[in-house]
Amino acid sequence: MRATRTKLSLLAGAPLVAAVLLAFSAGSAAAAIPINQPMTGMATYFTDTGYGACGTQINAGTQLLVAVPASWWTTANPNNDPLCKGISVKVSYQGKTLTLPVKDQCPSCASTHLDLSKPAFAQFAPLSQGIINGITWQFVQTSLSGQTVPVGALVTGSAAG
Repeated sequence: MRATRTKLSLLAGAPLVAAVLLAFSAGSAAAAIPINQPMTGMATYFTDTGYGACGTQINAGTQLLVAVPASWWTTANPNNDPLCKGISVKVSYQGKTLTLPVKDQCPSCASTHLDLSKPAFAQFAPLSQGIINGITWQFVQTSLSGQTVPVGALVTGSAAG
C-alpha cells in the first residue's frame, strides 16, 4: 500500500510541477518572438470562420487579421501563447503597410509565410493573384508605453516606416 500512496503523491504533485514549468517557460517564450526584426517572405489568404488559435471568434473573410506560421508558436496550448497577448504583424508590400493582429495559426506555413485574411490580402494585391512574393513583415507590440498602435491601419508611401 505504501508504494500506491507514493505513486498517488507523485501524481498529485504533477499539476504543481506543470504549473511551475509553464511559469518558467512563459518568459522564454515571449523572448523567442523577434519583435521589430524585419523578415521577407510570402503571403497567401484564408477565409476561415470560427475560433482562431488565440481562442477568439474570427471571420477571415471579413476581418483584418493574420495567421502566423506554427513555427513561431511556443506553447502547447496556442490560447496561452505570447503571440496572442498584444502582438501584431506589420506587413509591407509595394509601398503599402498594414498592421494586423495575430488571431490564428497557419500549421502548413513555412516560417516566413503569412496567411492573411481575405480583406488584408486584398489591400496588397488582387485575390486572383493568390500569392504575394516579396513581402516584408515583422512582429510588433500592439501596445507601446501605454499607447495603442492602430491595428489594421493602412499606411501608404514613405510614412509606412
